[in-house]
Amino acid sequence: MDDAISFGTDGWRARLETFTDDRVRMVGQAVADYLDDAGRDAPVAVGYDARETSEGFAESLADVLAANGFDVLLPQRDCPTPVVAWAVVDRDLAGALMVTASHNPPEYNGVKFIPDDGAPALPAVTDAIEARLAEPRDDGPRGSTDRVDLVDAHAAQARSVTDADCSGLTVVYDAIHGSGRGVTDALLEGAGATVIRRRCERDADFGGVSPEPSADNLGGLVDAVETHDADLGIANDGDADRIAVVTPERGFLDENLFFAAVYDALLEDRSGPAVRTVSTTFLIDRIAEARGEDVFETAVGFKWVAQAMVDHDALMGGEESGGFTVRGHIPQKDGVTMALLAADVAAAEPMDHRVDRLLDTHGDIVADKVSVDCPDDRKAGVIASLGDAIPDRLAGHAVEDVVTVDGFKLLLDDGSWVLVRPSGTEPKLRVYAEAGSRARVDELLDAGRDLVEAHL
Repeated sequence: MDDAISFGTDGWRARLETFTDDRVRMVGQAVADYLDDAGRDAPVAVGYDARETSEGFAESLADVLAANGFDVLLPQRDCPTPVVAWAVVDRDLAGALMVTASHNPPEYNGVKFIPDDGAPALPAVTDAIEARLAEPRDDGPRGSTDRVDLVDAHAAQARSVTDADCSGLTVVYDAIHGSGRGVTDALLEGAGATVIRRRCERDADFGGVSPEPSADNLGGLVDAVETHDADLGIANDGDADRIAVVTPERGFLDENLFFAAVYDALLEDRSGPAVRTVSTTFLIDRIAEARGEDVFETAVGFKWVAQAMVDHDALMGGEESGGFTVRGHIPQKDGVTMALLAADVAAAEPMDHRVDRLLDTHGDIVADKVSVDCPDDRKAGVIASLGDAIPDRLAGHAVEDVVTVDGFKLLLDDGSWVLVRPSGTEPKLRVYAEAGSRARVDELLDAGRDLVEAHL
């Protein structure tokens, strides 16, 4: 076993000096052995994102899998993670590997395993794969390797899930040079939208930024929506499993508000609970309660959202970092399908109008987060120490309850909350807060940071 290979929140990611071809091939062998031990002999897909090294790593994985007797499907070009995940379900595959470092900068790469249900792999699966890490073998009949189109089938599925009509809508789409280019924009155009494209050429360095659809990276999209008098701006991250939205009045739309707007729109002619992570807005709960629906809270990580969506037949599930999916689709975050759904919602009613109405009805919501540096080997100790020292009051208000789904979430008597949890991808602790005003959120974040730093 190679200690450099560790599957975290969503696969194994590392800088390229660590993410080597030899180690990638070890992952391929581990997946082959895992599938073989589980008695699964159907073909396996191997997808890859737009990074310079991704296609080569995908070809190495395909070579190892084929050497173990598996037939392998490689896409014709780099493509979004949800496109590969849908192929697993649509083609009844044994599973898939996806070479991507998602929103990380270009000096990183990564690989994730997608099981046969198309959902993110749960820890029991990734632990089983890690336990099988071994040098590749080539001691039996080889499987075939074929290049196939995976995009068209996913597009058909997205259209069937959303039934979108975007006629008359103008959308600016920003791929940040990632794998959503030519996929998300084509889907929007096919639904009738007029699409203006930004950063839709492949650039393995993503134009010198991380392919992260954050407010800091989308200033140009905000400007383009204003310049073109567009109804909506949409962006995806590097592997297009996440979405960000820009509106004419708000600019960058907080992902919590986007979740609320889409869930509210879905409830107009459908029913069903919502699933959200512990770090995601209580506005979802208020909308659900008004419609007689339930909300189920999970730990951070879309694998937990996906599992809860299946368990509760949820209408929509999501997380504040921009990952969402809906009932009738794969239990996997899908920034491509959500882009089509976002456009459909905006075509029916301007997104800003819907958000305004929700806030007028349910109260203002402001949410934010900060990070505190903390070495990985100290995270557990700091969290345990915090658990033994939960204050009775924080930032001037009584602590009414403590939720321990993921870290510690302190619910205060004014309806606000603070969450402290370890990051699953960086040597940091995250502090989240939600309240009715920007000033109150800033106060809560300061108090939460002080609480953490007292235990470092």
